[in-house]
Amino acid sequence: MSGKSPGSVSPRSLAEALRARDDVFLAELLRARPDLLTPVPGDLTQLATRAATRASVVRALERLDRFAQQVAEALAVAPEPTGYGDLLRLMRGADGAAEREERDGEDGDPDGGAAIGRALPGALATLRAQALVWGDDERLRLVRTARELLAPGPQHPSPTGLGPPVAETTAGMSPGRVQAIVATAGLASTHDSVSAVAALAALFGDRARMDALLAGAPAESLEVLDRLVWGPPYGQVTAEPAARLRWLLDRGLLLPTSPGTVVLPREVALHLRGGRVHRRPEPSPPPLGVRAEHRPQVVDATAAGQAYTAVTVVEDLLRDWDEGGPAVLRAGGLSVRDLKRTAVALDVSEPMAAFWVELAYAAGLLASDGEADERYAVTPARDEWAQRPAAERWAVLAAAWLPATRTAGLVGGRDAKDRSLSALGPGLDRTAAPEVRNRVLALLAEVPPGSAPDPEAVVARLRWEHPPRAVAPARAGGAAPADDPRTRLARGALDEAELLGITGRGALSAHGRELLGAPDGPAADGAGRLGAGAVARAVARLAPLVPHPLDHVLLQADLTAVAPGPLERPLADVLAVLAEVESKGGATVYRFTPASVRRALDAGRTASDLHAFLAAHSRTPVPQPLSYLIDDVARRHGRLRIGAAAAYVRCDDDGLLSEILADRRTEGLGLRRLAPTVLASQSDPATLLEGLRAMGFAPAAETPEGDVMIARADSYRTGPRTPPEPVQEGPARPDDTLLRAAVRAVRAGDHAATAPHKSAPEQPGALPRTSPPETLATLQAAVLTGQALWIGYVSAEGAASQRVIAPVRVEGGFVTAYDHTADEVRTYPLHRITGVAELAEEE
Repeated sequence: MSGKSPGSVSPRSLAEALRARDDVFLAELLRARPDLLTPVPGDLTQLATRAATRASVVRALERLDRFAQQVAEALAVAPEPTGYGDLLRLMRGADGAAEREERDGEDGDPDGGAAIGRALPGALATLRAQALVWGDDERLRLVRTARELLAPGPQHPSPTGLGPPVAETTAGMSPGRVQAIVATAGLASTHDSVSAVAALAALFGDRARMDALLAGAPAESLEVLDRLVWGPPYGQVTAEPAARLRWLLDRGLLLPTSPGTVVLPREVALHLRGGRVHRRPEPSPPPLGVRAEHRPQVVDATAAGQAYTAVTVVEDLLRDWDEGGPAVLRAGGLSVRDLKRTAVALDVSEPMAAFWVELAYAAGLLASDGEADERYAVTPARDEWAQRPAAERWAVLAAAWLPATRTAGLVGGRDAKDRSLSALGPGLDRTAAPEVRNRVLALLAEVPPGSAPDPEAVVARLRWEHPPRAVAPARAGGAAPADDPRTRLARGALDEAELLGITGRGALSAHGRELLGAPDGPAADGAGRLGAGAVARAVARLAPLVPHPLDHVLLQADLTAVAPGPLERPLADVLAVLAEVESKGGATVYRFTPASVRRALDAGRTASDLHAFLAAHSRTPVPQPLSYLIDDVARRHGRLRIGAAAAYVRCDDDGLLSEILADRRTEGLGLRRLAPTVLASQSDPATLLEGLRAMGFAPAAETPEGDVMIARADSYRTGPRTPPEPVQEGPARPDDTLLRAAVRAVRAGDHAATAPHKSAPEQPGALPRTSPPETLATLQAAVLTGQALWIGYVSAEGAASQRVIAPVRVEGGFVTAYDHTADEVRTYPLHRITGVAELAEEE
């Protein structure tokens, strides 16, 4: 590998390195690090300065995979500049291969050295593409800010577990103490501390001499070194160190950093590690181990069944909230009680209820009504959604889930201020959620159809691709903390994909694979939103597998009806009123009760309507007990009529009214007889209606005109609502048009700032200064010759800048010119031009 062409000169700064790269490289840099684009840098020097700021470097380091991070960590502890060969030795060790970690009970990779050699060029290319490393292969340099973040220091140990070098540790040590260490280590004394420290560092870097020195070390001293070698490199000592520590201190193998604290110098640790910076280099991502193999047809059928279940659960939720949902908490979101009630209504656990509620909200099917007494309610979009085929309804849910930043798995937890996180409430957005979901599905798509990867293998791959923190001390072996947020998001994505029917039995389904298809896959717009083509292909794959709705049920003599599959919507809606759902599953069991039949009669149905409905939709004869139940309830239904006086009871049978008056249970209703067929009540109609029904009567409400009041509640809808937008962290990913314009602007600004001038200002960066007559004459001459000029310009806001222009016209106190810096024609007032200078001819 070589990053230097014959005759080329190594760049002296990051800005020079960027200046030597082409426009494609700059565009990809701005795409990968969009924070550098806001605002557009004026030139490449400004771009390089911005790329080296702490906040931007931290973001760039966190986007690296594990091996690229390890390479950056190795560069941070290597001398600057570092050659490619030295870096390779730091990564795989002085013996040319990764060591076997037998003392930890684990075998190292026998091919580790070769794997590192193959992966290192790609990692370096990634670091260069991110503008974190610059220079050719003979003089590699890590951006200073990255070195400060990754190099060891008193407040932040290195992720590699290495301590500071000998020269840094001995900086405050007395010359006499340094000379004593040099002498004890078997080196000749020197005339100054600098040469003594250099001799000590050379000793620690010489493998043969270090092996000879350690060969005479007591076993207890070697045990101390073993405990510190892989970090942390700091230890505590008493005022009178034990003999095993004194032996190490006398020879500089441990050096004091503060009273009571010692550190293992970097050179010593590297020798004990065999020259390796990392205990376990990870040049390759962990494999996706397959947990189970299934036939693809089984996976698709399982996923399709779950997809239909997802649609029906959301339908049940919307039906439950059709007349108005729970109240909105003052701080936003659902109360714990309302979430529990919703979970009971859906027959799911509370975490799953939170997921379905959040999914319906993300799809724009639920929202707050915005009224003074704010409540959640179904949106008008639900009515159009409900009319679609099941596969299309599922696609709406899947398309809402993939780009959503709201994370239902956080419900019930606590935020940074120790406030409870509630469903539909604030604080549930996690900007990494869409990226993690899409990546999880992409990993599932890497294995053959029907293969279910081990979830832990998927999580391990994601940890390798996005380690938890680039600048935090790593645990032994590079293991991520158990509570890593991205790990929780990945586990949640696997569970939610199964709930949604994107996966089946842990394997990605055929319609799930279509969601990831090019060219308009989930990342087509940079925010994870699905393209129309991907949705259409997924629907086409799923539609044949979704259970076909049935138009019939099986009536049984025990007053139940069995739906052997999903029902057509009109049939399901009527049965939901006429009967109670007793159980769900592959088949739904409905039970007919006097209360449910009365509910259907209250909704405007007659007994003959119900008999005809059941006869038309039952594959079995209507059982006699069910016919008797309907007739019995209908015969008694409406004999009593209740209207508003405050309230009254009307009945043609005065004997029935006498029975009611004689019943002690009616004392609280305040009844009195107004006429043989009318009773008045002090209670309101609703209370009177419920009271008489509780006594076993079957009264019906009536309108002021004397007609039976239909008790069918009207559906309640919010106003038009748009689904919640995913929350973005930092600037949006730029498109190609913006990148091309930005690169042209940066190139033009850099040309203006670096172009040679015939009459340059005395100080670098200063604006050219000429008198107004000289400025005018030079501009007019340039119009005639077509010559480009360098000008200084001060805007109306007082911002000074340098520009390269080609004047086209000078008149009326203005100059019209093609501005090479802005790549467009502009007009400038002459009085704001500080001066002009001719560009030197390039050789």
